[in-house]
Amino acid sequence: MSVIQSITTSFAPIHREGWRFIAIFAAVTLLLFWMGFHPVGWVGVILTLWCTYFFRDPERVTPLADGLIISPADGRVSAIETVVPPPELDLPREPMTRISIFMNVFDVHVNRSPMTARIAKLTYVPGLFLNAELDKASEDNERQALTLALSDGTKIGVVQIAGLVARRIVKFTSEGESLQVGQRFGLIRFGSRVDVYLPKSVAVLACLDQRAVAGETVLADINVNGAARTARKS
Repeated sequence: MSVIQSITTSFAPIHREGWRFIAIFAAVTLLLFWMGFHPVGWVGVILTLWCTYFFRDPERVTPLADGLIISPADGRVSAIETVVPPPELDLPREPMTRISIFMNVFDVHVNRSPMTARIAKLTYVPGLFLNAELDKASEDNERQALTLALSDGTKIGVVQIAGLVARRIVKFTSEGESLQVGQRFGLIRFGSRVDVYLPKSVAVLACLDQRAVAGETVLADINVNGAARTARKS
């Protein structure tokens, strides 16, 4: 591989949703330099580079085995707990396993489908912009809920939750559409959380505080029953 090819493949593609923000940051930065505010202009350069990095959209290699539930988001597994799902998912009002993935402002924010399924329901809920790591963010924050129906009739929930800095959830799909596992279905700007709701009997394979990669990391196996895994830091 040539040096130029090596450099090119080191950079992830930029999602189309990000180009106008990158252009705004760059334009303001150039204006600051033109006006002679050089110290502030260099801050603008850093922010423009960060904005470009934020909207990266790398390719992923998605496992295709039946029953695997793949992470919908990049970030840290911040919680694995048993809770009643929010009403907007229209799931049975009984405890389910919720896996929460917290995305900071340096994580990829393009979200991907955890399984091959049909979007049985898609609901946008306006709300607050609390710290997405807080438990009450799942009830109080702006969010978008997807109820995914599998081919065998099983339903799982995926909820995109806006965070302290995030101010918009962008959807790429509509209710009734079918998604392939690992397919991009939305994006959150700029720092947020994604919750996955699963039947309580499902074996959770992810561990608390583990780093998850959207479209690649296996969170659970819907065909296996069992308790959540334990882990240690090393």
